[in-house]
Amino acid sequence: MIIPVIDILNDKVVHAVRGKRRDYQPLKSVLTLSVEPLEVAKVFKILGFSELYIADLDAITKDQMNFQVFRQIAYETGLKMMVDAGVTDLERAEKLIDNGVSRVVIGTETLQNKSFVNDVVWVLGRTRVIVSLDLKGDKLLVKFGLTGCKDPMCLLHEFNGMGVSSVIVLDLERVGSGEGVNVDFLKKALDEKAMDVYVGGGVRDIKDLLELKDLGVSGVLVSTALHSGKISIEELKKNGLL
Repeated sequence: MIIPVIDILNDKVVHAVRGKRRDYQPLKSVLTLSVEPLEVAKVFKILGFSELYIADLDAITKDQMNFQVFRQIAYETGLKMMVDAGVTDLERAEKLIDNGVSRVVIGTETLQNKSFVNDVVWVLGRTRVIVSLDLKGDKLLVKFGLTGCKDPMCLLHEFNGMGVSSVIVLDLERVGSGEGVNVDFLKKALDEKAMDVYVGGGVRDIKDLLELKDLGVSGVLVSTALHSGKISIEELKKNGLL
């Protein structure tokens, strides 16, 4: 499944590149002239997509969550949403669900305590939670003070043991770069047979998508290649990817 990405910063959709958020610029796209999250989501709905990945950078960087945007997208498009809003407590995780979010993304970049993952899986259920292994190259991004193992595969085993059923392998170093996906690490993650594995960062073209499909990933997060036109809607449909 191809899952378009919407990165929201200062209430607008931006073009994410290599995780350098201070340098993010308003979206420029062959698909739409708008930088309004709702309008961009509507375009993806019209094009035939069924789910979005949304990075709420206002929440992650400024603790300002875009609940109203999520409600609008859910109500006006019916699209499913997996949302990373830097959530670190159960109250906000539940509030995301109450505001139309289908799955709450718990990113290692903002995770303060591993027990939170166990708690949120217990309260929301396995199908409502997806953990994001936030990488920069081979380095795992974690909060200072996080205890226990910090090796990506070690952490993946721990999450599996907590009942996590879905994981995103997100390489921020490759986001918006067009350099291709970190396939070597992805193959290791796919060995965790009990988990659905999604991947984001670096997708270049339709060939990458077909390779990832053959590897057995459950979904691919795509932004730059869609907005630049390097991956066309026609190609996706022709190859049975949309």
